[in-house]
Amino acid sequence: MQTLYRRLLRLVPRLGVRVTDLAPGAALVSRSAAPYAVVGAGRGTWIVRRTKDGTPGGGDGSAVRLGDSGAVLLMDAAAGRDERGLQLAAAEYLCTRHVAAMLALYGVNCVFDVGANTGQYARRLRGLGYGGRIVSFEPAPETFARLEEAAADDPDWRVYPCALGRENTAAALHTGWKTMNSLLAPSAYGKGRYARFATTDTARIPVRRLDEIMDEALEGLTAPCPYLKMDTQGYDLEVFAGAGERTAEFVGLQSEVAVLRLYEGSPPMSEAIAAYEADGFGITGMYPVTREATTGRVIEFDCVMMRADAAPAA
Repeated sequence: MQTLYRRLLRLVPRLGVRVTDLAPGAALVSRSAAPYAVVGAGRGTWIVRRTKDGTPGGGDGSAVRLGDSGAVLLMDAAAGRDERGLQLAAAEYLCTRHVAAMLALYGVNCVFDVGANTGQYARRLRGLGYGGRIVSFEPAPETFARLEEAAADDPDWRVYPCALGRENTAAALHTGWKTMNSLLAPSAYGKGRYARFATTDTARIPVRRLDEIMDEALEGLTAPCPYLKMDTQGYDLEVFAGAGERTAEFVGLQSEVAVLRLYEGSPPMSEAIAAYEADGFGITGMYPVTREATTGRVIEFDCVMMRADAAPAA
């Protein structure tokens, strides 16, 4: 005997929509003018692709279950062949998810976003549910204008048009390198890897110490619990030094550390991590940012670190 569900599926196409029966109790309903192809991915999971003619195209997909987490990674055949691209995209996603989890666990209510560019990091945190204050720093004038626009409708997202460093000064920022603008010149390795380093413009920008900005940035928070994110193209340790003794107030930090240095004078990964560990931070996650396509070597990691003694009691 036909169930009511099956009878309804036969009626729905008459309403001008297309129905793809998946399983008992599950169907895909779409406009007839926009057909979709469905590929079974096993155990109650399907991959749905919009197509031109209703045929799958692009090869079958697959579903990869991520341990016992309950999460499923839907893999397109083409994506599966790009191991490097898949790894880097997954690392960026997992890093942001991990940071959001640490902010919640430690009760962070203010994120210092140093090297904010146009606000990509802040927007990702907001998308994952972080509702506390964000204080972003971006020195490149044109980029700062876009950051300011991004933060305009967020009442608890503050922006500063400056760089942070070891001392209050003015410095020449190399610009025209998109997300890789830096106070440091490119290394020989960097020039060999990125064509954008062949030419440069400079802009005179202000550099301030973090410890002199913190009171203003934390104003109005009854029990400040800050986290420090740094992505300054080789200048993170200078930012950290500019926090002075107030580094003790941060319950966690995130720093882009270099295995293969793209900038002259930037510290190697071992030196940077040793400085953070000496201040009481411990690694909770390491995520590749860039990798060489020819050798597979990691160039930079996003290193997430927290103060274990600041974690809430079990």
